[in-house]
Amino acid sequence: MPAAPDIVYVVKPGDRNEELRYSLRSLAHLPHRRVWIAGHCPSWVRGVGRIPVPPRATKYQSSTANLRAAAEHPEVADEFLYFNDDFFIMRPLDHMPVLHRGPLARVEAYYSTRGRGRYLRGLRETRALLAQLGHHRPLSYELHVPMPMRKAQVLETLDTGAHLEVLHKRTLYGMMHQLGGREISDPKILTRGPAFPRSVPFLSTLPDSFAHGQVGAHIRARFPEPGPYETGPR
Repeated sequence: MPAAPDIVYVVKPGDRNEELRYSLRSLAHLPHRRVWIAGHCPSWVRGVGRIPVPPRATKYQSSTANLRAAAEHPEVADEFLYFNDDFFIMRPLDHMPVLHRGPLARVEAYYSTRGRGRYLRGLRETRALLAQLGHHRPLSYELHVPMPMRKAQVLETLDTGAHLEVLHKRTLYGMMHQLGGREISDPKILTRGPAFPRSVPFLSTLPDSFAHGQVGAHIRARFPEPGPYETGPR
């Protein structure tokens, strides 16, 4: 059986991060070796590797800088799972599968109706870059779930897309390195109401839906006990 991967979180500034707290608790459901936090590591976190990275001008640039710093760190395992602080593993898994969101053209059409300026522009620029690389019907890997990555391939991906202001780095990585995988719906829950799936292996939230929504209450009830990556009772 292959060795368990490391886990790399890219984390924004700020010690008040309850989503990260419960995401770390949910790691009990996923075999892993060492946990790393690239960016800002809140003071209440313990037992992880810390990779401090100064924030950049935008959240997109910061997440890219944090990912690059992790891929360049000599102690991070060659294979790792790329996490955001609002990813939750809701049931036990023996490994993390490769997942995608389906055709990039379909995802682009969805965001075109929502008027997301900078993010949508980055999607289109990433699609154009993929076309230059010979990928004319790309898949989107911009899911709110962990993504398996390799350090050398991360650096190649980030170098290739370094000229883009908002690089869709999961998508570029997945297509450049021919990850394939299985299509799922994005598990990001945007609202406060009860209309969300309760039997899926992954959930993700917005700050509002986590703090005030039923999905947040569901996640907190699922992981009530402090885990090994936090200090003190909660």
